[in-house]
Amino acid sequence: MFKILTYNNISVSGLDRLPHDRYEVASEIQHPDAILLRSFQLHGVEIPGTVKAVGRAGAGVNNIPVKELTRRGIPVFNAPGANANAVAELVVAGMLLAYRRICDAWYFAKQLEGDDEGIERDVETGKKQYVGRELPGKTLGIVGLGAIGVRVANAAHALGMHVIGCDPMISLDNAWKLSSSVMQASGLEDLLMRSDFVSVHVPYNENTHHTINNDRIRLMKDGAVALNFSRGGVMDEEAICNALDRAKLSAYVCDFPNRRLLSHPKVIALPHLGASTLEAEDNCAVMVVDQIKDFLENGNIRHAVNFPDISLPRIEGYRIVISNENIPHMVSQISTYLADAELNIIDLINKSQGEVAFTMIDVDSEVPQRTLQQIQSIDGVLSTRLI
Repeated sequence: MFKILTYNNISVSGLDRLPHDRYEVASEIQHPDAILLRSFQLHGVEIPGTVKAVGRAGAGVNNIPVKELTRRGIPVFNAPGANANAVAELVVAGMLLAYRRICDAWYFAKQLEGDDEGIERDVETGKKQYVGRELPGKTLGIVGLGAIGVRVANAAHALGMHVIGCDPMISLDNAWKLSSSVMQASGLEDLLMRSDFVSVHVPYNENTHHTINNDRIRLMKDGAVALNFSRGGVMDEEAICNALDRAKLSAYVCDFPNRRLLSHPKVIALPHLGASTLEAEDNCAVMVVDQIKDFLENGNIRHAVNFPDISLPRIEGYRIVISNENIPHMVSQISTYLADAELNIIDLINKSQGEVAFTMIDVDSEVPQRTLQQIQSIDGVLSTRLI
């Protein structure tokens, strides 16, 4: 029986994929095999030694101590792309909110008083303040062409916009999904100079901190609109507000409100709605639950942020899964201990990612506890498990 500890309300669509005869799922549970969460802040929380995997029903993992878990050999799974449509729809909505001045106009209408005749008269007089612009023919620049960026690009193209993208690390899978009409920018600076809208879709880390800053805003078109449905830190908010003050930018639409942004009249700050749809919550839960289940039962890894994707078909026999540092002679040392126990290797796969690696070995007979302990004692082995 596997035990799953949940720290948030995980969609039933996902949890229902865990058979009740093999899984116990609860928000309070002793000796869990895995943790499932959404936005719960796991930093500073004691993670039991029995935990073999952590799953985030979403894309970002800033709320999870990934480095600590990696040192313990624990994969951290997420759900990249599962909420892509929800975020992409909100980006399109953000462009419309900004260009059609919908928020200001809605607020104006909400304040109207008097009878219907008076309201109609005030509407006809007041609507002149909210003349907007249309999207077709305008250029959208997209920084980051992952699952979300590609959906945004294709949706914008369908609305008649010109779309240019910048992502030197675009995957082959995402490149296939991208409309052939999307133009490639020669670099970020080129994209900024050509775009009426700039939407950033990159993970937040030390390399993407303040991707849009003072120097880069100077390159942008006068009156351009900046959109951020990635993470707050990818934009230099002080630079953004200064650019709005001097009309270098006409609007900033984001999903990360704070006091500075909420007080600015040209900022539309939404309450982190990017993935807040019922469909996205279901999709994320299903995806990450399937990954956790496959890892616990078979040792396969898909979409872990800290270990390589690796899988091995199950056949007759016993499976050993080992997470280890990516150092020489690891597989040979493991094989030596297996040979000493007279265990015949049926199948073996080893893959690395940066400083870590993962090894899966199928053997033809039961593995003695002493052999597992010997493997665990190898310098550089982070965790060992028999399935």
